[in-house]
Amino acid sequence: MSPHVQRSLPPYQQIAQHFRDRIRSGKLAHGAQLPPARQLAVDWEVSHATAAKVLATLRAEGLVSTTSGGSGGTFVNVQHVGLAARDRMMAVRKSGKIYPPGERARIVSAELVEAPDRIAEALGLEPHAAVIRRRRVTLRHETPVSMSTSWIAGTFAEAAPALLATERILQGTPGYIEAQTGRAMSRGRDQMTAGVADAAIAAELGIAEGAAIQLGRNWVTDQDGEVIEFGESVAIAGRWTTYEYDLR
Repeated sequence: MSPHVQRSLPPYQQIAQHFRDRIRSGKLAHGAQLPPARQLAVDWEVSHATAAKVLATLRAEGLVSTTSGGSGGTFVNVQHVGLAARDRMMAVRKSGKIYPPGERARIVSAELVEAPDRIAEALGLEPHAAVIRRRRVTLRHETPVSMSTSWIAGTFAEAAPALLATERILQGTPGYIEAQTGRAMSRGRDQMTAGVADAAIAAELGIAEGAAIQLGRNWVTDQDGEVIEFGESVAIAGRWTTYEYDLR
């Protein structure tokens, strides 16, 4: 079936979304070439200006890059694009996959520890309560690009023992807790800020101490408003974080 546009949204937005979906699903992998504007115009039966706007939109979002010269063209460029916590959770609900193609997580540690004050407060626990700490590093083509820590109340350890193992939990930690306990994910909240790498972060991500980084934290709450998981993350500079949401 030939591609075509609907009239509910501007045509360039519909075409751009088509390519976003294919890129994020892995059907268009890093380095894949997109058709030139003149071919898009023919394929989608739109003007050359509309087709050019599609490519410009994808470039502005960091999903593609354009090269010049004899082999010039527009190529998928997802080396520095990551999903925010909210979109990772939505992705696993829709597709069963947390990470985009070319990325994987390595669980560095999974253990029961005494909660630091900030963690006890974030989880709504008493000071020094026992908590599960799961640390992971995300690799893109074997290069570290981010690291994150999930903090979960220690009371979940008996019902959800995989939280204390260093194997990946394919449905994500909140999804696993939901399956084991019935505590369903209901709401999430993400925060982000800029920072600089200390010695430990620099060593883990292979960057210079003092390098710019993106810091994130997120809360996942159940249907009763109780925190299921508190997460902290660090990403290298230049790695875009994507949110998608419907305003209607």
